[in-house]
Amino acid sequence: MDIYVVQPGDNIESIAAKYDITVERLISDNGLINPFSLVVGQTIVILSPKKTYTVMQGDTLASIADSNGISVVQLMRNNPFLYSREFIYPGDSLVISYNTIKDLQVIGYTYLFLSQDILARALTYLTYLSIFNYRIAENAEIINYGDDTAIIRMAKAYDTIPLLMISSFSPTGELNVEFVYQLLLVKEQQDSLINSMLQIIRSKGFKGINFLISYITEYNQSLYLNFFTKLSKALKNEGYVFMITISPNYLSDNIHLDYHSLSLLVDRIIFLQNIWGMNKQPPAPISNISLIRPFIEDATSQVSSKYFSLGKPLIGYDWKLPYTPDATVANIMSLNSCIALAYDQRALIQLDEESQTPYFNYTRSTVGAPEKHIVWFIDARSIKALDDIIIDYDLSSTGLWYLTSYNQQLYSIINALFNIIKLPITLS
Repeated sequence: MDIYVVQPGDNIESIAAKYDITVERLISDNGLINPFSLVVGQTIVILSPKKTYTVMQGDTLASIADSNGISVVQLMRNNPFLYSREFIYPGDSLVISYNTIKDLQVIGYTYLFLSQDILARALTYLTYLSIFNYRIAENAEIINYGDDTAIIRMAKAYDTIPLLMISSFSPTGELNVEFVYQLLLVKEQQDSLINSMLQIIRSKGFKGINFLISYITEYNQSLYLNFFTKLSKALKNEGYVFMITISPNYLSDNIHLDYHSLSLLVDRIIFLQNIWGMNKQPPAPISNISLIRPFIEDATSQVSSKYFSLGKPLIGYDWKLPYTPDATVANIMSLNSCIALAYDQRALIQLDEESQTPYFNYTRSTVGAPEKHIVWFIDARSIKALDDIIIDYDLSSTGLWYLTSYNQQLYSIINALFNIIKLPITLS
């Protein structure tokens, strides 16, 4: 696999010719929405199949998959253009396999407001789906935001294990710390919350819980451990999965969590930065590989890497400049929107080498003085840098936050590097 960075004068045809692949395959593997409007600095993923197959008369996807010892789902993953095709034709070239490196479980995060088309495409790549539809409120009451029955049913149809994701965060990132400490300190509230979660799991058909932790520190972690000990016992007694998602402070060298004790209680610890909090912080890289790598090295020196998952924040942020503390709030953007904005503004996408994340500046015309902006996001280079950590430290899984906007380039990279694992949906 190669990652090509668009240069001045490049177009989709010249890049395809450079690598001797078809324009159609290049567009499909990268999910290019505007393939004839590339941005200087934009990344293009070049995939190198291990084995291909040329469609013959009478072939079907099922017959091709069967004869090559793979599933139809895997065939679809390897050939994303098939999602928009009703038929296959003699002469079509299909990818059967890539030179993958290791097995990997993929944990997706989603809200309810997700189109069925995006969800269906994403589910083929996912082992677990964490559905963020439940919030812990005052007195350990659980609030939900809508009916998740259809998403749960659809996840199971794609052999993806649905998890109840719960947190004290609202969908927009607000947090009442008082509610959190009430829960951690009051035994009756803990018992009530655990019973309520079990009732939801049983009635909805979830296969476990992904608990998003709110600001765990070395000073309050004993409170979390006490609560998770009870929750873990309740879940394990009924055969359910128990994961936790932690927002680590990569900037601090002084926070030392007891990962060993946590690993005795949970199936997976997912590290995923608090992307909500970034919109009020000064402009900065969305993902900083120079901070994440030493953090993971330290964590895996304490506990087996099989317990750890590294999350990927699939977003961008647009800050107005100059930044004013407590006043400037960045706008969240999808990765596709970041590229579209860069094209519209004729911006040059640059790479911050230290963090391995891209950014660009632009100026917006307004009444009065023009507005200056900076946009930070992630691209194929950022994703590959995170995947290199997964490989180097032999992590068991990755987390994708979040699935609202589909980004084929992300999935193409994961699919080309890893054997994506699907577990039995009967797991309970």
